[in-house]
Amino acid sequence: MAVYTEVTDEALDAFLADYGIGTLIAFRGIAEGVENSNYSLRTTAGDFILTLYEKRVDPDELPWFLGLMEHLARRGLVCPEPVHGRDGAALRRLCGKWAAITTFLPGVWPRRVRPQHCAPVGAALARLHLAGVDYAPGRRNALGPAAWAELLERCRAGADQVQDGLAEQLDRALGGILKAWPAGLPSGHIHADLFPDNVFFLNDKLSGVIDFYFAATDLLAYDVAVCLNAWCFEADFSFNVTKSRALLAAYHGLRPLSAEEQAALPVLCRGASMRFLLTRLFDWLNTPPGALVTRKDPLEYLRRLRFHLTAIDGHAYGL
Repeated sequence: MAVYTEVTDEALDAFLADYGIGTLIAFRGIAEGVENSNYSLRTTAGDFILTLYEKRVDPDELPWFLGLMEHLARRGLVCPEPVHGRDGAALRRLCGKWAAITTFLPGVWPRRVRPQHCAPVGAALARLHLAGVDYAPGRRNALGPAAWAELLERCRAGADQVQDGLAEQLDRALGGILKAWPAGLPSGHIHADLFPDNVFFLNDKLSGVIDFYFAATDLLAYDVAVCLNAWCFEADFSFNVTKSRALLAAYHGLRPLSAEEQAALPVLCRGASMRFLLTRLFDWLNTPPGALVTRKDPLEYLRRLRFHLTAIDGHAYGL
């Protein structure tokens, strides 16, 4: 989450008049993340999240994201639900941007990931994949493997300013990833961004999954690889196989990974590292001056990528 677009009191009051959620008490910007402008919103009816869509989000795809959230919530996944206005619409314009209000989920995301967080995350991811089976529309993963070479080109001029020789390292690694990328694995709707700051816990129990604006139709095991990258590395970038084993076992217990998915896990994890390395690198080089946003270090994912390049098979992940 982040704030790129400032919302005035007058604009917000006019916006809220189209909803039946009471009158405004307070709102504040949320600085975490890099994609959209987000505000914590409190009205006389309760707490909500207001999102103004920026940057990579295609406005034509917003109904797909909001529809997926409603679909998953109806099937028991604890996630935000879009709030519809008096006219039935969940999307409308605010300060020149498309915007939506969603329900607020209680809890906090784990600043320090412990092994006991990982099994609930694996189980939640499996439930998400299973619940999404009958959501009929599909969405191409705009940040999947087909996009990585172009994204690297857009970063090339500044890459070596971040670390000397970075562009050459990424060229070499990306060539190997794309050559080995698997075909024919089970696919479906994936979250594609299930990082610790997108999962809430309350009293040590998982209380919600948020931020579905990278969700897409892609390889289900790739979503698992994203989670292994996000949840199973320590502060020194060593891989914690205990966390990985817990996450994978909980996922496998609800949606068993095929032998082919298990064999593909190393290259899927390399690809997930590359995806977040490249998007972080792009944002590092292109964040607008003065934006209320927390930039994320792309080199953290270079360290993860180096581990995955040494993995021969699923045993490296505790399988």
